[in-house]
Amino acid sequence: MYNVSVVTVFTLSGLDYLMGHKLTLFSFTLIWYALILCVNLSVIVVIIMDKHLHEPMYIFLCNLCINGLYGTAGFYPKFIADLVTTHVISYTNCMLQGYVIHSSNCGDLSILALMAYDRYVAICKPLVYHSVMTTKKVWIFVCMAWFVPLYLMLMNSVSLVGVALCGSHINRLYCVNWMIVQLTCSPPRANQMIGYINIAFYFSHAVFIVWSYIYLIKKCLISKDKNGKFMQTCMPHIVSIINFIFGMLTDILYMRYGSGDLPQSLLNFISIEFLLIPPLINPLIYGFKLTKIRNRIITIFQYQVKTFKKSEPPCDSKSTVMEATLPAI
Repeated sequence: MYNVSVVTVFTLSGLDYLMGHKLTLFSFTLIWYALILCVNLSVIVVIIMDKHLHEPMYIFLCNLCINGLYGTAGFYPKFIADLVTTHVISYTNCMLQGYVIHSSNCGDLSILALMAYDRYVAICKPLVYHSVMTTKKVWIFVCMAWFVPLYLMLMNSVSLVGVALCGSHINRLYCVNWMIVQLTCSPPRANQMIGYINIAFYFSHAVFIVWSYIYLIKKCLISKDKNGKFMQTCMPHIVSIINFIFGMLTDILYMRYGSGDLPQSLLNFISIEFLLIPPLINPLIYGFKLTKIRNRIITIFQYQVKTFKKSEPPCDSKSTVMEATLPAI
């Protein structure tokens, strides 16, 4: 017999700290999230506003940053609130949070696969690049990179709706579908089948990404011209991919085979590494490495500094104003 009950609220774990530690973590998390918002929005605005950056590589990068903001929005606001309130979440919000984080992860893989394909065509087939990566095709790719993960993760989440649960405690800082499946009295077969399909589908994305960059490296070792182009445009992609795959693998391994013997702080870091590092590092890497974006950001910064200096009144005018306001003796 299963102890079946109607679950409306889940309790989360991982925040068993003293209030002083929670306030410190609250301050650090708030600053970190503000940095993520700032650097991602900067890259997004620069790419949208500058028509010279309306090229496939930069359009894909813009969507990668947007997806980063989408995924972090599913975690940070709730996590920051949990640091000063109770660490619980409603059933509806739990399903929504799991959906946002899962679909964002899959969206990252889709966009990184598009960026890998774009670099493959640009370096290996430069003569047909503009005929292959037309504006119409690029926007079709972008729409599919958003629609497919959102749809697949929707199917995964819907397959869990209404399933009988035998528990309400999630051993994690946030909600994920796999943890909800572990709470079910009898795991639904539909969810298992959809899960295997999603894993196979996005594993093929990872294989394609790895294969494409291995192929590019081999080609670039032969030609010095291609080697320079590869180092300029592909190194940020490789760093982002390694960072993303490392974070996802550690999270999946911990979720499936995690040990309770590890310190709680380390377990927390492993579970949220992909929400901490990639959303901040990706725009920084691309912003500093890609020449067009770097130059554009520097130009905007210099313009703002000049504008600020012009808006300040000169020293003589300040002293004149002060003398005029003093009463006559």
